[in-house]
Amino acid sequence: MSVQIVGISGSPVPNSNTDRAVRRILELTGLRSRFVKLSDLDLAPCRACLGCVNTNRCVVQDDGRALAELFHGVSAFVLGGYTPYSSLDARSKAFMERMYCHRHRIGGNAGKFGAAVIATACPPGVQGLPPATETAAAQIGFWMMEEGMTNLGTMVIQGNVPCIRCGRGDDCQMTGIKMLHGPEATVASVGVKTFEEDAALPEAAEELARKLREAVSGQSVSQHR
Repeated sequence: MSVQIVGISGSPVPNSNTDRAVRRILELTGLRSRFVKLSDLDLAPCRACLGCVNTNRCVVQDDGRALAELFHGVSAFVLGGYTPYSSLDARSKAFMERMYCHRHRIGGNAGKFGAAVIATACPPGVQGLPPATETAAAQIGFWMMEEGMTNLGTMVIQGNVPCIRCGRGDDCQMTGIKMLHGPEATVASVGVKTFEEDAALPEAAEELARKLREAVSGQSVSQHR
């Protein structure tokens, strides 16, 4: 049977917090799903060549063509990104751009239901720090709006600045640990954040999964009336 929902992770880190959060939401929906890790693909950004105008098929010869076909066939999706340099990561943005091929004449992305997962090492709402979460959420949300998709919500998870695992996080003059957590912060005091340890996230994942499941189920009922 065909896939109903696809989960997409822009994180290049193996089995990352973003990966695990997206997979968990897919599992909780109970829908037929597929998980895609963008770093496993050869995926270039959109070239703005307009070669897709007449066929609604991208002409760039890479994995984006098959990904676009998969995305076109599903009713719902979860897009998981993270926030390097205080905005949405390049792979997630490239994915969004490449789905443009469905837009011309037929509005082929319209009617889908979407949710976002954003992993960030920059805590949202902290004065003096960049609004990384808000920026990434807006990028995904406005993309959905422009394509006629329904945005069912965003789950924010606490990620880890790369300085935590680079081996120089305590003595590097450019460390992000002190920028984010204060001048006395260290690798040990900050620790490694995991999706599973945040007590608020299981409920948030269940809520997004419920919304996705109900939206897809309601769409199926309407189509068969």
